[in-house]
Amino acid sequence: MTAELVFGIDQGTSSTKAVALDATGSIRAQAQVAIGQATPRPGWVEQDPIAILDSVCACLESLTAQSEAGPASVGLSNQRESALVWQTEGGRPLGPLLGWQDRRTAEQAQRLAAAGVAAEVRRRSGLPLDPMFSALKFSWLLDQVDPDRRLARAGRLRLGTVDAWLVDRLTGQFQIEAGNAARTQLMSLETLDWDDWLLDLFRVPQAALPQIVPSNRPTAPIGLLRRRGHEAGFGAVLGDSHAALYGHGVRAPGTVKASYGTGSSIMGLSDATAAGDGGLVQTLAWLTDRPARAFEGNILSSGGTLVWLARLLQASPGDLAEWARCGREDSGVVLVPAFAGLGAPHWDAQAVAVLAGFDQGVTRADLARAAFESIVHQIEDVLARADQAAGRPIGLVLTDGGPSQNDWLMELQASVSGRVVARPDQAQLSVSGVCQLAGLSAGLWDEAALAAWPRSRRQFQPSWTVERRQAARAAWASGLARARLRPAGEA
Repeated sequence: MTAELVFGIDQGTSSTKAVALDATGSIRAQAQVAIGQATPRPGWVEQDPIAILDSVCACLESLTAQSEAGPASVGLSNQRESALVWQTEGGRPLGPLLGWQDRRTAEQAQRLAAAGVAAEVRRRSGLPLDPMFSALKFSWLLDQVDPDRRLARAGRLRLGTVDAWLVDRLTGQFQIEAGNAARTQLMSLETLDWDDWLLDLFRVPQAALPQIVPSNRPTAPIGLLRRRGHEAGFGAVLGDSHAALYGHGVRAPGTVKASYGTGSSIMGLSDATAAGDGGLVQTLAWLTDRPARAFEGNILSSGGTLVWLARLLQASPGDLAEWARCGREDSGVVLVPAFAGLGAPHWDAQAVAVLAGFDQGVTRADLARAAFESIVHQIEDVLARADQAAGRPIGLVLTDGGPSQNDWLMELQASVSGRVVARPDQAQLSVSGVCQLAGLSAGLWDEAALAAWPRSRRQFQPSWTVERRQAARAAWASGLARARLRPAGEA
């Protein structure tokens, strides 16, 4: 093996995955380390920052040992919106990482919305006022360790997303990739820099925030690799959903992808710079020689729903997949997994999880099918809103992520949506995408060479009649209405 390899790290919610790719896009080595998650209170989701850092180091060491050579460049894709605070001197975390699903700041979001600032927040950041994004998490973390913001203003504390944490600890550079910065709700989509009005609103001192840098700006060498005689740094950093879009080969508006993971992200490039129609958000996919702007719909629970139900039934997600195939289509069971409210296109933090339409004849297969149906219906809700925003129907949906490897689920998505679903044969799109950009950054290949990489896809065609699809969508809409009912007297 030669040094013409790119290592790719995909730091996700449940694990850190890594691959070594050669110039043809072939995987020459791979590694994976599981990551734990804690829910100390309802709606709270935490992870250990040191465990995340250690998992990345373990993956880098494994790839180096397997490939018998160091990389020419390293790409990093990461879970987005998750937030932490650490000491500038010594780098010690001052608390847990608050996961992107964490909803402990929901009341603060409501108070700000009641103060009438939601529209201005969205105009500046492209994002709705919601606990998912990092700004409220940063504010909460500072309230615990620096309530008067004295330490943060003096530069003695650092705030960041997962990419900023990892780059800081592995290279010594305190910076955040522009696409990840866009997910904090503190960056102006217009200027692509920290927004003073947003910083003041969320009480986050700029002195505690990293420098915003392009997605393909090389970092200093990674210390762990340098100690083993290699000089590679991070040649590219992308949020995981952004990296998947890049890995699909999307470089212009018109194509939409749906990533299936713990949650789901539906994303496509866009010419717009302002927030969309209310259901979709505007964000930054990546920043290279020019900004690539995007629209997105974020679903809070998709694969996470399967994990929950499998735990409840003392089974595995694989068992659910087998049972779901046998579930009755006409059972009447509808599951709306609003465990922490609803994301796109509803953005309803007050919605509650609902399991409706069951009787004593319900089986575990019926429940499993309802869980899988909840994934495809939520995705179709976003796709339908994207149709409206674009003024034309989306006929082709590119898919990626672990659950997308389930053929039956992809067939169900195509039939419920009435759209063609195309799944690339290469499963790890996020890590492949960031590797592609890292290799470009290092000069290992150009766009013409990337175009020759294998991009074969399997297509799934819709098979339901219009009437059958409409009946399924109507049943889902009824379940949504129940999930969004307000208690008596509440607006």
